[in-house]
Amino acid sequence: MRIVLGIESSCDETAAALVREDRTILAQRIASQDEAHRPYGGVVPEIAARAHVERLAPLIEATLADAGMALDEVDAIAATAGPGLIGGVMVGLVTAKALAMASEKPLIALNHLEGHALSPRLADATLAYPYLLLLVSGGHCQILLVEGVGEYRRLATTIDDALGEAFDKTAKLLGLGYPGGPAVERLAATGDPRAVPLPRPLRGKPEPHFSFAGLKSAVLRARDSGEYADADIAASFQQAAIDCLVDRTRRALAVAGTPTALVVAGGVAANKAIRAALEALAAEHGLPFTAPPLPLCTDNAAMIAWAGIERLALGQSDPLDVAARPRWPLDPGAEAVRGAGVKA
Repeated sequence: MRIVLGIESSCDETAAALVREDRTILAQRIASQDEAHRPYGGVVPEIAARAHVERLAPLIEATLADAGMALDEVDAIAATAGPGLIGGVMVGLVTAKALAMASEKPLIALNHLEGHALSPRLADATLAYPYLLLLVSGGHCQILLVEGVGEYRRLATTIDDALGEAFDKTAKLLGLGYPGGPAVERLAATGDPRAVPLPRPLRGKPEPHFSFAGLKSAVLRARDSGEYADADIAASFQQAAIDCLVDRTRRALAVAGTPTALVVAGGVAANKAIRAALEALAAEHGLPFTAPPLPLCTDNAAMIAWAGIERLALGQSDPLDVAARPRWPLDPGAEAVRGAGVKA
């Protein structure tokens, strides 16, 4: 069976993994940069890039050692080539190119979002195309119909901010530190989700797009009012976000045709309350619900290795002069959304 070495360095996680074609994760390592970025309340691109340079080579060496393998036993090298913070992306991609050249193995330059999009298939061998994917992370919030490897039809996107960014900003406003998403979820569990009257942007609109900028502003006003406990603000924010996700995904299901399943992936997919709400929505439509295990939701190299396996099985690889890309939509032919920024 084919074995692929995956490398991920698109943001602030330095990661390497070895994945076999039968969906076995032979070894994986992730070096977090949370401590380095915590004083700034968010990711500092230059700090992230320098950390990738320092950590990636030893991390790959340790991952191979964990699996008891040598580089020449690997069938291909897969690495994130974008989108992401371009300094970090370049570190991972250049490293992958060097390893591919030295070992004379194929190079597979992957879209980071494709790693997330295909990660549920690493965890669930029964998941068949086409499935409806809600992709929610710190930089992206989209709904896509995943019709096959490299075949993605975008049905919705955010017109302003991604949900993960809204979680992080809420955490910063409440003084919860970084990373913000898990901190908001923990605090929300102790609050009243009905205590603070927050908006549900775009709820009920015919197009299934998202908007979270207004919700962030409403959280700021609630905090500054002094009328509400932090736990109630966190719980009310999380519930507003869930209501938006469910409403927008329900609308996407109405125009998606007949998907095989409802799937959620990306860092925000680790939120248990969001998972539960989406699972109920899937049951409402008679669909299976699939979400990757929590370690595969956040940025990781196993999903990159798996996407590499899927592409390698189709005979696909990339030349050594492939370029890193800070922007790289999964559906480049999708119609531009009015008001949406470059991330859409």
